[in-house]
Order: sequence, then structure tokens, then C-alpha cells
Amino acid sequence: MTNFDYIAVAKKVLEIESKALTKQIDQIDQAFIDACELCLQCSGKLIVMGLGKSGHIADKIAATLSSTGTPSYFIHPSEAIHGDLGMIDQKDIVLIFSYSGETEEIISLLPYLKKKEIKIVAFTGNTDSKLSLESDIHIHVPVDEEACPMNLAPTASTTTALAVGDAFAVALLERKGFTKEDFAKSHPGGSLGKQLLLSVGDIMHTGEEIPIVCSDDSLSTGLIEMSQKALGMTAVVDKDNQLAGIFTDGDLRRTLESSIDIKATKMFDVMTANPFVLSEDTLAYNALSLIQQKKITSIIVTKQNKVIGALNIHDLFRAGLM
Repeated sequence: MTNFDYIAVAKKVLEIESKALTKQIDQIDQAFIDACELCLQCSGKLIVMGLGKSGHIADKIAATLSSTGTPSYFIHPSEAIHGDLGMIDQKDIVLIFSYSGETEEIISLLPYLKKKEIKIVAFTGNTDSKLSLESDIHIHVPVDEEACPMNLAPTASTTTALAVGDAFAVALLERKGFTKEDFAKSHPGGSLGKQLLLSVGDIMHTGEEIPIVCSDDSLSTGLIEMSQKALGMTAVVDKDNQLAGIFTDGDLRRTLESSIDIKATKMFDVMTANPFVLSEDTLAYNALSLIQQKKITSIIVTKQNKVIGALNIHDLFRAGLM
């Protein structure tokens, strides 16, 4: 072990970067408003560019914009020079992140973007740079020092650029009235997407997978059906194929305690009448809450009192809701 003070270095870095972020609050001005309004009026898409560390920031901001209701794409400046400029349409707007504002690969693109009359929003730390002067809107993102002790590696500058990019995305999000439901639509695989989009109908068992017996069937028939379908219950229907009740593992335990004849006993005599049911359009997340609230493990899904599906708590687990 050495006597090197890692904690002191970490705290110094965080202090420098937090100061840079605090200073940036006072830098937000009319240019930020103009950039937001310009992008809101965009009939195309937002193209986000940057090179090196600024490129990584730009790529992340493009992803954030896209997931919050503003279609955006990251294009690498070097690839743009060699053909990807064809992906940019006159209706698009280009956002460029470059702390120096003098990055050669980016500066070389400006004449072509200007010729196509494409609007440019620049995020730089240098108001006198080529990029800031050539852009339609310049958002100033300066820092007094990098957290790197040599003041060379982009640290505070990239942190601040990322924060301003996030502020830009969130400002557009709020202005558009983007909702949780909108967010879920672009994140169907995430936990929020599953909560807001996945319905009971998407995960329930249907057709031959549903355990169903008639009310006049014997208990032994019901037990066979429960065993074969392995959902811990069976639906019980009447002669008109309407749901009459449910028979669960819990009902089975209570029934066997009375030492009845499973072949002579009818399902009608041992089922639970008027069971709790769900519709197929019920959100699966809500179904989970109801299962937990009612302390049950299986549910029948009905439509006009006809059985159309069934699910149990394991199905909700497999769907990633637990």
C-alpha cells in the first residue's frame, strides 16, 4: 500500500466539475431558447456530431433526445466527410459539440452544410472559434479548468457539455408535453415500458393451454386437468360455457381434508363461485398488484363471462414484472 491520497484526488475532481456545472447555470441565455425553438420547428430530424470525447457526449445526447420524443441521429464527422453527409437533409438541423470549436474534421464540413442551407447549433467553449462564428446559434459551454492536473484531458468540459445537452433534451421534452406513456413506447423492453404497455392479453395462456372443466365433471377430472395444464387451478364452466367458478390448489387442500370421494364429487360442489377475473386489456403490472393485494396466485381472464385466458404469478415473473 502507498500513501497516495486517492480520496483527496477524487474530491478535487468532483469539486472542479461541480464548480463548472454551477458556473454554466449563469451561461444559459437567449441562445438556448432560440436553439430549442428552432429544433421544435424542425420538420426533419436532429443530427448530432462531435469528435473524440465530444463525440461520445454527442452520441449520448442523440440517444437521450431520441428516447424523449425528438428523433435524432449521431453521425461521426469523419464518416460524414466520406459519404454520410448524404444522410443529412435540408429539413434537418445539425447540433455540433466541440469544446475548442476548431476541430479540423468538423470545420471542413461547414461549407457543405452551409451550401445545403442546413441550420447549425454549436455547443463550444470558445465564442471566437470558427465553429461558433459560422453556426446559426451558438451555445457557450466554457470551463475555467479541466479536472486533469495537466489541464489537458477533457473532463470538466465534457461533464458540462453532457449536462447542457441533457438540459436541452429535457427542455424539449417538457415543451412537447412528453409523458410517461410516450417514454414507454420507445422503451418497450424496460421496466417502465412493461408497466405501461404490457397487457394481460400479451402474456396469458390461451386455447388448449387453459385449464377448463365443466361443473358436472368429477373432481378427479378436475385434478387431471390441473395437473396437465400446471397453472395451479382450473376454470369451471356451466353447460352454456359461461364461467361458473374456479378450483385452485388452495381449494384442493381444503377439499382433501374432508376425505371426500374424488370420483363421485362434482366440480360444482367444491369450486369457488364468482371468482375474481380480469379482462385481457388489463395492464399486466396492475394484474400483479391485484394478485398481491388479494393474495392469490392464479387468475382467469374472461370476455362477456366466457373464459379466454388464464395466468398465474409465474407468468408475471417471466414477463419481468417481479
